[in-house]
Amino acid sequence: MVGLKPSELPPTTAVKFLGAGTAACFADLLTFPLDTAKVRLQIQGENQTAQVARSVQYRGVLGTILTMVRTEGPRSPYNGLVAGLQRQMSFASIRIGLYDSVKQFYTPKGSDHSSITTRILAGCTTGAMAVTCAQPTDVVKVRFQASKHLGPGGDRKYSGTMDAYRTIAREEGVKGLWKGTWPNITRNAIVNCAEMVTYDIIKEKLLEYRLLTDNFPCHFVSAFGAGFCATVVASPVDVVKTRYMNSPPGQYRSPLDCMLKMVAQEGPTAFYKGSLCDSDDSTGFKPQPHLTLLAA
Repeated sequence: MVGLKPSELPPTTAVKFLGAGTAACFADLLTFPLDTAKVRLQIQGENQTAQVARSVQYRGVLGTILTMVRTEGPRSPYNGLVAGLQRQMSFASIRIGLYDSVKQFYTPKGSDHSSITTRILAGCTTGAMAVTCAQPTDVVKVRFQASKHLGPGGDRKYSGTMDAYRTIAREEGVKGLWKGTWPNITRNAIVNCAEMVTYDIIKEKLLEYRLLTDNFPCHFVSAFGAGFCATVVASPVDVVKTRYMNSPPGQYRSPLDCMLKMVAQEGPTAFYKGSLCDSDDSTGFKPQPHLTLLAA
C-alpha cells in the first residue's frame, strides 16, 4: 500500500488566507482574556479626576482578570470576542496570507534569498493593508473590552457587535470606524522592524554558539526574545492607539495630543501599562502570534 505523500505544490493564496485567519482565530480563543486585561490596564488612570473613588482598580495581568470575573462575571474577559474573531479573519488573513506573495514581489529577480530589508518591507506593506481593512473590527473590539459592565443594565453602550458598528458610524461618522488607523499602522511597522531583525539575530547567535540546534525550541526561544524586544519599542504606540480608539469624540485632538496628555498626567511609565500581556498579534509575552505561525 502506497503511503500518503505531502504535496509538492505550494499552497495557493486562498489556502494561505483561510489557514492564517483560522489559525489566528483559534489562537485568539485561547489568549483573548490576556488581550482584554491589556486593554483595561492601558486605559487605567485615564481621566483620573473623574470618579476615581468609584473606579475599579486593576493590579497585574492575573489580578485584572480575577477582578473582572468577580465584579462583572465570568464572561467579561471575553467581551468583544466576536469583533476579535472578525478582526483576526481579516487582519491575519491579509498580513500572513499575502506575506509570501509580497515578499516575492519585492525580491530582486534572480535572487535566491530575501534580505532582512525585503522581509521588513513586505511585513510593513501587508501589515498596513491588513490594518486598513481590519480597523473597524479593532475599534469595536477595543470599545467592548474597555467597557465595564457593573451590574444589570450597567455601562452597556452597545447591544451587540453589529449595533456597535452602526452606533459608531451614526454618532462619529464612518471615519469613526477607522479611528486610530495611523497609530496602528505605525505600531505594526515598528513591530515588524524590531521583531524580524531581533528574531534573526537571536536565532543566529543560538546556532553560532551551539546553545540550540535548528529545531522547535530554537525557533520558540528566538520568537519569545523577539517578542520581548518588540514590546519594549512598540508598547508606547500601542497604549496611545488603544486610548485614542476608545476615546469619545472631542477628548483628544489627535494621537499626538493623546500621547502628550498621557505623559503630563501619568508620566512616562504609562507607556508600558499592560506590556506583560502585550500584544494581540505581534508583540510581547503573549504566545498568540507564535501559535498562529506554527499552526499556519
